[in-house]
Amino acid sequence: MTALADTIQLATQLGQLLVQQQLMVTTAESCTGGGIAYHLTAVPGSSAYLDRSFITYSNKSKQQLLAVQPQTLQQFGAVSLQTVQEMAVGAAKAATAGLAIAVSGIAGPGGGSEHKPVGTVCFGFWFRGICTSNQLHFSGDRAAIRQQSINFALEQSIRLLTASTN
Repeated sequence: MTALADTIQLATQLGQLLVQQQLMVTTAESCTGGGIAYHLTAVPGSSAYLDRSFITYSNKSKQQLLAVQPQTLQQFGAVSLQTVQEMAVGAAKAATAGLAIAVSGIAGPGGGSEHKPVGTVCFGFWFRGICTSNQLHFSGDRAAIRQQSINFALEQSIRLLTASTN
């Protein structure tokens, strides 16, 4: 199977879980540039669980659309667990969704630092009132880092929804 087929399979599986649990999903994406939402909407019938998503590439858009606090961005940066948690909460509220997926990272080739090298990606998941977050480091070029980020976001969302039914 191709990488695209794998991602569509993950999006299909997540969609089935969302329908079963009667939940809406939203995304708040920075480094993935809408890639998660793109894959979710590649699945026929996705309007049953996706109403809107947010591409918040700039700090200004994170503040305006998702209510990320300027102090959070100043203290921790756009690529931080604190920021993606605020992104996830803000997206969930703005979209009245039961699941919100937020992602911010450094896909490269530039933009990295000693403390946050290229490939650093932070994820926030708001699900049923609880926000969790992860920071991972992916390798490869810009496209590979973005694709790995999209797949992780879908996989982690599937884990969250599956765990809630067990």
